[in-house]
Amino acid sequence: MSLLADPVTLAVLLAAVVLLGMAKGGLAGVGALATPLAALVLPPATAAALLLPILIVQDAISVWAFRKTWDRWIIAWMLPGAALGILAGYFYADRVDEAQLMAALGAITFAFGVYRLWVERGGRIVAASQSPGWVGSLFGGAMGFASQIAHAGGPPFQMWVAPRKLPHLTFVGTNAVLFALVNWIKVPAYVALGAFPHEVIVAALILMPLAIVSTLLTVRWLKRIDGARFYVIIYLLMIFLGAKLMWDGLGG
Repeated sequence: MSLLADPVTLAVLLAAVVLLGMAKGGLAGVGALATPLAALVLPPATAAALLLPILIVQDAISVWAFRKTWDRWIIAWMLPGAALGILAGYFYADRVDEAQLMAALGAITFAFGVYRLWVERGGRIVAASQSPGWVGSLFGGAMGFASQIAHAGGPPFQMWVAPRKLPHLTFVGTNAVLFALVNWIKVPAYVALGAFPHEVIVAALILMPLAIVSTLLTVRWLKRIDGARFYVIIYLLMIFLGAKLMWDGLGG
């Protein structure tokens, strides 16, 4: 039976894919809501696996757009740590049951929402702007683990890279290239976990056009929205969904 046959599941997944498209269209951080939202109607591992091919297609568009503006030094230090974090995330997901994985997904989502709300209110958790490269590898490890479990590796990247005050296009390009590489590194781990049965691949292919269209529309829409209020709503939803997933995963 198709994963998209149930109307409720289809509606939730459509919303999750639109969020991914919005994130790639310029609303950074919004995409972290996609996996926990999809996990409301699918097992957490299936939800993450369904969204990964969509992310990879979107990454190709982002990398092409910013192929000339990215920092090789930052990627060279963060990528090895991210690979180890992905490996740790794989071993974690391979050894826990669905309820524990749901609780972990909820915890990451909840922490992301709280962190981003705090940032919106002027708070910061950052590494020193001149911290050595090996510190970036540590942040890369956290990024890889969170990305493997929940496609939510943004905060560790931002904590280490933002203080360096890169030019805007360089920051965006570095983010695009690094996460494109990270998402490809995640593929063998997902394959090893058996996360890509036929119905998951078919559903991802059906949903891909929506992700691309929502990305392009977001670029135009950004000029007309109240960004601050929108983000507050998104991060409050993350906190709510994260708490719900933790409650469900811990047997509440």
